[in-house]
Amino acid sequence: MLWYHNRGCLFWEGMPFSMDNLTGTIERITFYNAENGYSVIRLRPERRNVPGLNREGLVTAVGNLPEPTPGLFLRLTGQWETHPEHGLQFAIQGVEQSLPATVEGIRRYLGSGLVKGIGPRLAERIVKQFGSKTLEVLDTHADLLTEVPDIGARRMMMIAEAWEQQKKIKEIMLFLHGHGVNTTLAVKIYKQYGDQSLQVVQADPYRLAQDIYGVGFKTADKLARDLGLPADHPSRLEAGLVYALNEMANEGHVYSPEQALLDRATELLEVDPALMAPALERLSQEDRVRLDHLQMGQAASTGQGAAEMKAVYLTPFYHGETGVAERLRALAQIDQTRLFSLQENLPGIDPLSLLTTGLSPEQMKAVRIALEAPVSVLTGGPGTGKTTAIRALIEVLETEHHRYALAAPTGRAAKRISEATGHQATTIHRLLGYNPGKGFQYHQENPLPVDMLVVDEASMLDLLLANHLLKALSPGTHLVLVGDVDQLPSVGAGDVLRDIIASGAVPVTSLTQIFRQAAGSQIITNAHRIHQGAMPVMAVDNQDFFFFPAPTPEDAASWVEQVVVERIPSRFGLDPKNEIQVLSPMYRGPVGVDALNSRLQAVLNPPSPGKLERSLFGRLFRVGDRVMQTENNYDKDVYNGDIGRVTGLSLEDHTLLVTYDGAEISYDFSEADQLCLAYAISVHKSQGSEFPAVVIPMVTQHYLMLQRNLLYTAVTRARTLVVLVGDRRAIGIAIHNNKVAARYTALDQRLNPAHKV
Repeated sequence: MLWYHNRGCLFWEGMPFSMDNLTGTIERITFYNAENGYSVIRLRPERRNVPGLNREGLVTAVGNLPEPTPGLFLRLTGQWETHPEHGLQFAIQGVEQSLPATVEGIRRYLGSGLVKGIGPRLAERIVKQFGSKTLEVLDTHADLLTEVPDIGARRMMMIAEAWEQQKKIKEIMLFLHGHGVNTTLAVKIYKQYGDQSLQVVQADPYRLAQDIYGVGFKTADKLARDLGLPADHPSRLEAGLVYALNEMANEGHVYSPEQALLDRATELLEVDPALMAPALERLSQEDRVRLDHLQMGQAASTGQGAAEMKAVYLTPFYHGETGVAERLRALAQIDQTRLFSLQENLPGIDPLSLLTTGLSPEQMKAVRIALEAPVSVLTGGPGTGKTTAIRALIEVLETEHHRYALAAPTGRAAKRISEATGHQATTIHRLLGYNPGKGFQYHQENPLPVDMLVVDEASMLDLLLANHLLKALSPGTHLVLVGDVDQLPSVGAGDVLRDIIASGAVPVTSLTQIFRQAAGSQIITNAHRIHQGAMPVMAVDNQDFFFFPAPTPEDAASWVEQVVVERIPSRFGLDPKNEIQVLSPMYRGPVGVDALNSRLQAVLNPPSPGKLERSLFGRLFRVGDRVMQTENNYDKDVYNGDIGRVTGLSLEDHTLLVTYDGAEISYDFSEADQLCLAYAISVHKSQGSEFPAVVIPMVTQHYLMLQRNLLYTAVTRARTLVVLVGDRRAIGIAIHNNKVAARYTALDQRLNPAHKV
């Protein structure tokens, strides 16, 4: 829908010429969609003789609006329509906003949280002090705010600055709202470009996609098209190619075959295919992408030899892949390592044999290889003793006074391995000493002071993080990568662990023996059955693995709620807010992550008069909500997949407080797009985590995502209890689909040229 504005009013293309008018003050917002601005509001009309009045003297108005705020005075144009369920309501087709004129309107407007530094209680005190002159005071005499109780000089300055910013961005807000950009993103744009926002947006809207998180290519493209930029504008072609590469990176690919990229971008942009190759060349000249030639495998159908393929990388991924390959080869080729003195004793009676009594032959081999080889991999499924081998390895190192570090890609994975081994582990980012604004403390010029680094949950290791890690290891340091290669690959681009194993460049130990204690767990038994392609045993007398059949997705959603809220807590005594995690294969549908989060939020953390909440980026956040960080934020030291709880919300300061494992992190409202509810999360986001109980909906509606490694990963996230809900056919589809989605990576070839892409 094409919006435009004229003299402060917003209209859109195709609206009828015969329209009604409605003026009044927003009393409350029933619904607001931040994506498209669709709103349902209750309006107190200026005149009393209007149709559709309810008992409170309010009318319902619906339509696309700039983010509505209680207290704002609106002049609406549109038509009265009768909704089959909700009765008479005003369908908005044009809107003009004005600041409130009444004392009550001013109080509600200021108390809505629109102005940073003012919440409902402070708004009441300010309006009580200045009455109808409140807005005039804010405009011209903000220093008088110190006359209000509890407003000191510092808060006065904060309010004055926020009010001034609101005034300055009114024009950019109106312009951006006219092109479908919501208020929160508009604020981000203003913060990025300041008073130059309009000029930047009008000159090159595609800069927004490069510079601002939350403004993607599609938003920038809509702005550009509305502004009249031609479809074949060079900026659009280049932005489309970069967007297509980024989308592929989000799918896990490190590069794209050139022709596949050109085809994808052409389809996205709907332009002449001949325009795309020159645009790609321009990106290459600007070093925004790198082109490389990779060797393809044998062409069996023709009998021809290996052929070359042109690969296109975003520049950071090219440096990441070549860097990982070079650094791994350099580490692996060292003859005399930091453990050389220990290696001299290994053939005979040595600390290894004395300290590892009780290890299986597989585990003994794994420990020995880790001590002998500069780089090695230890892999195996659940219950095969990877953690026991790590403990034995650490014991040898400590006895021989060698320095070591234990790390994992995420905070939850690091906490899990710390608890399992009894030794301190940390995230890779913390290990490398990330400092906002300065980067990593440890790197090639200042390597980690360790003789051995053990990285657990290495299947989660993406390419760029692996490159940073390897930069910090000096030649002679041992590296041991530990993980379950049959789990889902990393959320980020790359397939590092699988590529290293496939290359044959380093020794790999695979643990296969399931130990007695683990063999008694139906979770472990069923995880291995799933891995082998067999249906899990879901007998009624199971103690830790259950199945609730549901004929439809809607029935499955009801069962999920009942299992989480009632059945598991009553039978097993687990806390549904902290100890039960729902893992869904997809985001959409009745048993997708989004719908289940809304459903579980309503029953596990319902609204109450004293509980603060705020809708941000189309998501409702309430104090007490379980939330998850959805991107790496190095400045805050929180990372993609970290789960915390909302412990505070300030309408005055425009902040959310989220507590992660005891650490309280503050988010400005404009940063809340980094957060999502986490009563239910995707299976991919659960990697590296362990929960007391997991509930997994499996329905045929999720057909595209039903894969063996996804179900295997979900089941192995549970410590004591697994509950499957849904359709046996869906479980069977997943188990029989063992096709691991191939990623475009060339790390294995760069490590061992004999391996072709």
